[in-house]
Amino acid sequence: MKHFTSLTEIHNSLNSGKVTCINLLEDYLSKIKLSKTNSFIEVFSDEAISRAKIIDNKIIAKTSGKLAGMIIGIKDNICYKNHKVSASSKILEGFESIYNSTVVEKLEKEDAIIIGRLNCDEFAMGSSNENSVYGNVLNPNDLSKVPGGSSGGSAAAVAEGLCLATLGSDTGGSIRQPASFCGIVGLKPSYGRVSRYGLIAYASSFDQIGTFTNNIKDAALILEVISGKDEFDSTSSSYKVEDYSKKLSNKKYKFAIPEEYINSKGLDSEIKQKLLEYIKLLKEKGHIVEEVSFPYLDYLVPTYYVLTTAEASSNLSRYDGVHFGKRSKDATNVESTYIKSRSEGFGEEVKRRIMLGTFVLSAGYFDAYYTKALKVRRLIKDRTDEIFKEYNFILTPTSPTTAFGIGEIKDNIVMYLQDIFTVHANLSGTPAISLPLGKHTNSLPFGIQLMSDNFKEHNLLSCADYIMNLKK
Repeated sequence: MKHFTSLTEIHNSLNSGKVTCINLLEDYLSKIKLSKTNSFIEVFSDEAISRAKIIDNKIIAKTSGKLAGMIIGIKDNICYKNHKVSASSKILEGFESIYNSTVVEKLEKEDAIIIGRLNCDEFAMGSSNENSVYGNVLNPNDLSKVPGGSSGGSAAAVAEGLCLATLGSDTGGSIRQPASFCGIVGLKPSYGRVSRYGLIAYASSFDQIGTFTNNIKDAALILEVISGKDEFDSTSSSYKVEDYSKKLSNKKYKFAIPEEYINSKGLDSEIKQKLLEYIKLLKEKGHIVEEVSFPYLDYLVPTYYVLTTAEASSNLSRYDGVHFGKRSKDATNVESTYIKSRSEGFGEEVKRRIMLGTFVLSAGYFDAYYTKALKVRRLIKDRTDEIFKEYNFILTPTSPTTAFGIGEIKDNIVMYLQDIFTVHANLSGTPAISLPLGKHTNSLPFGIQLMSDNFKEHNLLSCADYIMNLKK
């Protein structure tokens, strides 16, 4: 069967009768069986086939939703009623969700077919997908490399063609960095644009559900469907949801290039060169591209990790073998239940972040770390807002390097610095997208990141589509 890379192609084939949803699904299922990337934790074969038959009948009756024919996977921290969800952690082994996340409800309402759940770093904590109880996810471009994290399974599945699109979550770059490593489009919406109801929390003031696709139009279409105010999530925004997929037009834009980003010592020279080529091309096309100062680059990662680990310490306290989570078989009393259940249930990286978060929230250190980090976050937000008063977009690298080898990075600080260019959007709450615009001499893809002001996803997606077409 033809390898489809867009929903438009699928709709054309479905409407002409060349293929059916069953045909599509069976093709994807056969590819998943042959896959070596370890992207999927579980495949919902029988259920998906039953749903595909229903949607095929809807297509014949011309009553199908806008996502009919879209085979989509969901990250293993998004709840799907009567299905297992574990955040790739031993502590949630065997747990089944008793309700649907809002994004799942909205996808199914528009006739998307959920094919399975996807591997990720445990509780979405990681930049390489090496922290999963289910084992490493491998990069489909080179099986010796990581796919990025934490949504590595979601990125690898789309890049390998195991489904048309996937959902992931982005707390500090967990959609955009793996999208860059795998060579696809990764979109993190504005904080509050998409409901987090049914997303297993890591850091609640940072987490945001987003998409992995092969093109901008599919990202825009999914965002149209899953966005909007939700009574079950008080942080979701009532800001108007645009017809993103119908507003992909272009005009003359003003781009800001943070000089500290482009001159960062850790930035790969080829990635820098590709960014400079696009800057030159945009200028030739009549756009304004100017360097600006963003003096907080060195503070982004420390601020991010102080705040997110503090929130993780609070959010993950419920997994104790009493309220939630697997209880240790060796527990004999209350104290041993807590200690043994959490020690056995959580992996090393999760434990590290819980302990760091508990430390920065502790008496005597709260003001020195947590309160100070909140103040720096405000400075970051204010400077970002200042830039967007004058410019439409901020253009940066997505990641300082291409995908690195499995087990290659052993220093935790070096691993955390993989997020140096992506955490900015999470600290400020702004939308951001990684565009697959580069191919390194090492044969691996890499992305360039575009950021816009809050809730300006329609502008972000239009410009992203324009830049993607410049590539061609």
